[in-house]
This record gives sequence, C-alpha cells and structure tokens, in this order.
Amino acid sequence: MIIGRLQRGFLNSFKNVSIRLKTTQISIKDSSKYLNQPKIYGQPTYQTHPHLLKRNELVQGITSDEISYRRLQLIETIRAYSLTNFPSVKSHLIVIPSAVKKYISSSIPYVFRQNSDFIYFSGCLEQDSVLVMEISEKSHKSVLFLRPKDKNQELWDGVRTGSENGVELFGVEESYSTYHINPYLEKVKKQKNLLIWYDEKNSDQSTLTPLLKTSDNFENPTKFIHTLRWIKSDAEIELMRKTCEIGSNAVNETIRKSYPGINEHQIFAEVDYQSRINGAYMLAYPPVVASGRNATTIHYINNSQITQDGDMVLLDAGCEYGGYSSDITRTWPLNGQFTDPQRILYEVVLNVQKDLLRCISNEGGYTLDELFDTMCMRLGKYLQEANLIPKEKTGHELARAAFKFCPHHVSHYLGMDVHDTPLVSRSNKLVPGNVFTVEPGIYIPSDRADVPEEFRGLGLRIEDDVMINNNMKLEILTTSAKEPDDLIKLIKNEV
Repeated sequence: MIIGRLQRGFLNSFKNVSIRLKTTQISIKDSSKYLNQPKIYGQPTYQTHPHLLKRNELVQGITSDEISYRRLQLIETIRAYSLTNFPSVKSHLIVIPSAVKKYISSSIPYVFRQNSDFIYFSGCLEQDSVLVMEISEKSHKSVLFLRPKDKNQELWDGVRTGSENGVELFGVEESYSTYHINPYLEKVKKQKNLLIWYDEKNSDQSTLTPLLKTSDNFENPTKFIHTLRWIKSDAEIELMRKTCEIGSNAVNETIRKSYPGINEHQIFAEVDYQSRINGAYMLAYPPVVASGRNATTIHYINNSQITQDGDMVLLDAGCEYGGYSSDITRTWPLNGQFTDPQRILYEVVLNVQKDLLRCISNEGGYTLDELFDTMCMRLGKYLQEANLIPKEKTGHELARAAFKFCPHHVSHYLGMDVHDTPLVSRSNKLVPGNVFTVEPGIYIPSDRADVPEEFRGLGLRIEDDVMINNNMKLEILTTSAKEPDDLIKLIKNEV
C-alpha cells in the first residue's frame, strides 16, 4: 500500500515536471515568433507596412537613395551659389527643422502634418526633429537630431525612432538626440568664415532662432529648396498621378451622390470619405462647398448651408497621398438641369479652360503669368459674346473688365503643398517636371448692377491639375467629369 502511494506520487510528480517542460518548450517556440518580428520605428517601413511602402522606400513612393540625392543637390547648389556671391566663406551650415505638434486645446492635438521641406530632405515623419547639413570646401555630411527614446512618452504617443536608429533608417552620416543640438550648434558656430542657412520666418522651432541668429552670416535657403522641389522627379510624378486619380474619383462619386436639399457639410463629408477610403491620408486643404450665391465667395469654407433646388454647387477639394496633393474644382447643377444663364456661364468657363490647356507650352502659355494674361483676354471675348462685357472694350480694357469677373490668378504650382514652391516665380518658363493647376472661373455677386439680373448670384470654377512631361507635352492628371452632358449623367446615376 505504501509502495503504491509512493509510486503514484512519483508518477504525478513526473507528470507535473513533463507538463512544465512542455510549457517551457511551447513558450520558447512561441517566443521565436516575437524574435523574428520587424523592428518598429517612429514611422511606417516596408517591414511593418508593406501595404504602404515597397522595398527600399523610405516614405511612400520615395527611396532613401532619392532623398540622399536631394540633399546632395542642395549642397551643390549652395556651394555653386556661394563661390560667386560669398567667395570668402569656407563653411556652410544648413538647418532645416521639422514641424512640431500643435494643440486645439489642452492635451488635444491637431492632426500632425510634417514640414514639406524637412521631409523632402530627410524622409523623417517625426515631430521636433532637426536636419543639419555641414558643408566644407572638400566634404559634407548630414546630421539628424531626433527625439530620444522615452518609455513613458512612447506609452502615450507611440514609438520613437531614437537617435540610435537614425543613421540606419534615414541614411544620414550621423544622428543624435535633440538634447545635443544646442552644444552641437555652438561648437560648429565657432568655425571661421561660416555661413548659416536657416528660414527663420517659417520655422516652427522658435528656440533655434536665437541660437542661430547670434551669427553675423545668416541666409535663407528656401529659394534654393523651392527651386529643387519645383521640378518633380519620376517618383514624385507617379505620386502626383495617384493623388489626382484618387481626388478625381472622389469628386465624381460626390457629384453622383449630391441632390437638392443636401447640406453643404454632407458634400464635404462625402468627398472626404471617398478620398480616404481609396487611400488618401487626408484632404489636402479645407474644401470649398459653395451652393447658390455662396459660390461668389471665392474661398467660402463655412459649408453650412442647405442646398436648394435649382442651385449649382461649386466643390473645390483635393486629397493628400504619399505627401503629395491634388487640387480639383467642379461646378454642377444639383437637380441635373442647367438653367439658361447657368449653362451660358458654364460653357464660357469650360471653353476658356480648354483654350488655356491648348496653349500651354505655346505662345501665350509659356509661363503661368502668360497663361493668366491669356485667360483674361479669352474670358473677356467670351463674355462679350454673352453680352456681359461691352463690345467696344479691347486690349487692356477688355482684360481689366474680365478680371472683375475672375479676380484671381488662373494657376499655381502643385506638389507636396497645394500652393507649392511659392518662392518660384510664376513668370518662370515652364519646364518638364512642373505640375500646376488651370482654374478659370466667373463670380457675379448678387448686388452687381452692371450685368443682367438672371446672372447675378452665380459663381463657377473648373480646375484641373496638369504636368509638363519630358517631351514638353501637357499631361492632364485629373479626370473628373466636366462636360455638361457627362455631369448630368453622373447626377442622374446614368454612368
């Protein structure tokens, strides 16, 4: 009896040991899954987000090699410019800060959007970072300052890349914690014949300004940065095509789902939803959804009115995909039927836009400013045919009369920002890789007494995004419906 009990006890003990050993083996086996997990940084990578990035891409659509090449382009541009303009300068320091988190109210942040110049040269999506490029006569290096790893902060706000991973991820020569930027800059500033390049006006990081401004030699690099960004690479062009495709489809679906009595805010919500559901990160800007006489306010963004039967609605909306923006405007009658005055003005705007698209890269369209001058003349002539401008007006008088109907430029550059590279003159001759808008319009306030009453309170605009390709030919990137018959088919759900 005693031996039997001992045997049973031993067997039970053995079973417990076996169970513990099996559990340990399972734990070791399961842990291998975690050991093989990809490293997590402070932004998506191909390993963690293969649905967003391809292999070798640092940010969506752009490789680390391309971003390194951009830095080299800026360095060589600064060097070449300085040889002529600052011959005594031996060293340069380019400082490009990231954006910082901004707050709606206490502890409630706005959606973070990275500074375009910073991401263009670093590929880094993290806030509170700084990119520095040191240039000497024979060498150069890029240094990235990143927020330090902090378990408590990462618990609340997500993983940080940390300076220890900066060189590996971003391809810079050196990376340090942001805690070290002050002593780093103080040391570099001691160099003789040093020129510092920093955009004080547009910097979100105000603490950098007094640190850098102590130098007598101080220049703004933004004019050179915008010149580089003005010409899009092949990879950037693909991103522009994609954001314009998403935006075009979103606008078409929004037109299809509109109807008299819908709130302008619902149209806003629809174009936002259609953009995001098809891959856009967000809308590129607060959209204009202007029905009826609201459309005569060019930047109407209240979007709070109930639409009426017989109204047209002007929708100006674009989305952001991979950091690149589309910008599209369409105007349509909510009930699927143009009134005679609406149709007359719509065809004027559409014909003007078609004329402008035909003359780009030809006389009258070599630059955006030339395109604007052409717009004023063509719009004036069409409005004369519609008896809205006196027939006797010609030349500058006619252009000035047309400008009263469309008091804005007809085009701006487009890219990472909606009004991209604003320091690049619109009088520059267009070159391959330029992306820009073409957006004529007509706006007739309700109290304008010099036009027939039936035209008062009407506002229209048609806007497309276009590109100059390598053969100096025009490529229209946006494809939303704009022919009157196509719009009506969309509204009536016939396509």
